[in-house]
Amino acid sequence: MDLKRKVALVTGAASGIGKAFATELVYQGVQVAVCDIDVDEGEKLMETLTSDYGKDRVIFCQCDVTDYSQFEDAFQKTIATFGHIDIVINNAGIMNDRFWELEVDINVNGVIRGTLLAQRFMGTDRGGHGGIVVNIGSNVSINPYPSVPIYSATKAAIVNFTRAFGHQYHVDLTGVKVMALCPSATDSKLLQDVSKQLLWARYEDAWHRDAASSVPQRADHVAKALVHVLTTGKSGSVWLVEKDQPPHEITFPKI
Repeated sequence: MDLKRKVALVTGAASGIGKAFATELVYQGVQVAVCDIDVDEGEKLMETLTSDYGKDRVIFCQCDVTDYSQFEDAFQKTIATFGHIDIVINNAGIMNDRFWELEVDINVNGVIRGTLLAQRFMGTDRGGHGGIVVNIGSNVSINPYPSVPIYSATKAAIVNFTRAFGHQYHVDLTGVKVMALCPSATDSKLLQDVSKQLLWARYEDAWHRDAASSVPQRADHVAKALVHVLTTGKSGSVWLVEKDQPPHEITFPKI
């Protein structure tokens, strides 16, 4: 896909990796809807990007991905402003096994809602022109951490969901390609106070073992990996990006 003059909707875009995604996409010539539950940070990013790239390039949509109607409104506002949507980045996510029901609702249900809305608004079977969905997983999508079993499960679910909806069967029906990008440890706000994010405090030793070999990468590096996936990836593909190395596709048995 040639990214210039495309329109992208990015969830969880006000900070961390999502902010890097939005910034890189605007730099690449994309019109971007910055979608986030955090109004202050979202509007601040919109103002920054508008100042750098022009007022017709970025909008902000308040969006809680656990609220279907608010999520739907974000799609409708984006289309009302830019005319259509070509790319959806389902990035919003949390790591907090202590609040596991919310974690599941954001990490799994939010990705499902975003993908189904993308098919509804971009699908050729609904009068759209097709497009691309990229679901953001994690390195624990592939290799789960014993210290965060529920978070690991949510991120693993994203991979199989993506592989299934990314199958050519669905692409033929809707014209929407679905891929996944799985970053390893990245400088972001995802980890603030790990002791309060684990299911039990006694898991903290396990966390330190799990994370011992992690080398946090820069968020802007992950954003460049996203561009690579958008421009070269095939539907159903899953990509791992870690330690500031180029992204590489994960090989699975054919389905």
